[in-house]
Amino acid sequence: MGADEEGTLARLKAVRKSLVDPPITAHRGRIVKTTGDGLLVEFASAVDAVRSAVEIQRCMAEQNADITEDQRIDFRIGIHVGDIIFDDGDIFGDGVNIAARLEGISESGGICISDDAYRQVRGKVEIAFDNMGPQSLKNISEPLQSWRARLGGQIASASGPAVSQSQVLALPDRPSIAVLPFQNMSGDPEQEYFADGMVEDIITALSRLRSFFVIARNSTFAYKGVSPDIRQVGRELGVRYVLEGSVRKSGNRVRINSQLIDVVNGSHLWAERYDRELADIFAIQDEITESVVGSIEPQLYLAEDIRSNQKPTASLDAWGCVTRALSFYAQFSQEGFRMAQALLEQAIERDPGYARALALLAHVRGIIAFNGWEENDALIYRAAMGLAQRAVALDRDDPWVHMALGSIAIQMRQHENAIASLLKAVELNPNFALAHSNLGRALAAVGRPEEAMEHTARALRISPRDPQRHLFMVRHGTAHFAAGRYGEAAECYETAVNERPDFINARRLLVAAYALDGDIGNAQSALDVLKRLQPATSLVWIERHSELDDAVRGRLIEGLRQAGLR
Repeated sequence: MGADEEGTLARLKAVRKSLVDPPITAHRGRIVKTTGDGLLVEFASAVDAVRSAVEIQRCMAEQNADITEDQRIDFRIGIHVGDIIFDDGDIFGDGVNIAARLEGISESGGICISDDAYRQVRGKVEIAFDNMGPQSLKNISEPLQSWRARLGGQIASASGPAVSQSQVLALPDRPSIAVLPFQNMSGDPEQEYFADGMVEDIITALSRLRSFFVIARNSTFAYKGVSPDIRQVGRELGVRYVLEGSVRKSGNRVRINSQLIDVVNGSHLWAERYDRELADIFAIQDEITESVVGSIEPQLYLAEDIRSNQKPTASLDAWGCVTRALSFYAQFSQEGFRMAQALLEQAIERDPGYARALALLAHVRGIIAFNGWEENDALIYRAAMGLAQRAVALDRDDPWVHMALGSIAIQMRQHENAIASLLKAVELNPNFALAHSNLGRALAAVGRPEEAMEHTARALRISPRDPQRHLFMVRHGTAHFAAGRYGEAAECYETAVNERPDFINARRLLVAAYALDGDIGNAQSALDVLKRLQPATSLVWIERHSELDDAVRGRLIEGLRQAGLR
């Protein structure tokens, strides 16, 4: 409205006429009154209200996908069932007040409903809902159990309603923070890596503080390219604080704006702007980290040395290559890993002493060998181990170098060495989700499932929206497999293959878990899919390539044999 009152009003009227009013009428709604850009609507039933709201929001999303940001209009919708008072065509009462408050806590483009409304629509509408937990609403005396619609489109099936019972993640018992991707304001797509690397280093520095619970980079980068509701981010990631910002790079200067938000009450705790010569970029990262720590928990500022113990390369070019490589690595695909490998090789050419680059290259090469994407996997493993050992010698304080060394050791079945390296990685960075996941993987491989479960579960909690969640789920499943809980293992593997249908290792493990759980029919069906995706698979191939020790690997082979693999 501030930029174009007449144009905005015209668009709002057009949206009302074409996309909002028709669904209200079709679902027997009555517009009681308008309040500027808002509507108060009465429906004959909660089911009608929800169906109308879903239709409106989906129509709005379709329209917004085809227009520019400055033309976009978004709505929030709140729905409640309760007593109302009629007076001169208007309605009043707590029922109206609660609906208005629910609208206020809905995310942009979303729908929030009360527990009373949820009980009436459960199993009756083709939309899933996520439990938001009790919400404190303005001028409402008691916290109100609330639900948000999952508008991505989960359709009810014959087996039951599509209503999710998942809980909002509880806040940890220590300061918890998520650092969102900083927005690149430079107008140059090639500078995306600069902004991403800025955030990566802030997360790394924060993670070194054991008094913090820090969400992993991969989960926060799920919000890259969008403008999320900060309160929604807090609920989805289970954190109290969110750091967001922007980076504008021009010539040899950089301007960084950042702000720290308490997502529980929406207050801004701290904001700062930094204008620096580009050569001071690492000092800027330390300054921002110090300010964040000082704002959340002042005593930590005195108790801990917040300066990073890493040895960052003096070459920004090499650092940029590593940052870009991490983006390709997160794709977890054959092509992505090859692109990451090429970038990491460039980084090492420019700075042969860059420990993080050496460690990541070792890790990526090990993954390529493990998946059978290159010949002479034994030779690749030995070379990768050499890279990881060089990285450790260069910088023993970087958790990535120990994670890489441990990952390669698992693939070479040097499990005790792997466990020692991965324990060091999580000691250096207690919030390192990938290291926890790999530690669980190593412990499961040697038949220590309960210890494994602690670390695989922690990886899933630290990084709940990780692009590699399918990988974390497989390792969580393998902890169950090692414990002989084949049904639970199969559920984890099913989740992994649903998220990544091309994940061959998950499909191999799923076949065995089904068979050992006595479900031969599903095991044979899963084996048919596995053979289509990997025609060369055989018991001999798996015996050679499996990272599990003799006892656990023996059960894997037996399960595959029962399913019919030869």
